[in-house]
Amino acid sequence: MRNVKLLFFAVVATVMDAPLAEGDPLEGLKKAETCLGCHAVTGYFNVYPSYKVPKIGGQSAGYIVSALKAYKAGTRLHGTMQANAFNLSEEDMQDIASYLSSVK
Repeated sequence: MRNVKLLFFAVVATVMDAPLAEGDPLEGLKKAETCLGCHAVTGYFNVYPSYKVPKIGGQSAGYIVSALKAYKAGTRLHGTMQANAFNLSEEDMQDIASYLSSVK
């Protein structure tokens, strides 16, 4: 019985440490319009530096948030993405990631 109680408290502590919300996909749809201008165009290439713009629909929400934070901090370099991420709040990033991870 003691082991069951310890396990219960360990699970509760883990859940309590998790974020309360992962973002609102409906708000993310509104906030992702700029993202979709490039990332939703089939076969779209960036002019400078020249490369194929990746599709981000269906990407993991954690990856999207991590990438946006890195662009905002300047540790991931791409002028256009840094400019787009600069004014995003944590909530904005979570909402955008929630939406983008839900689409294929």
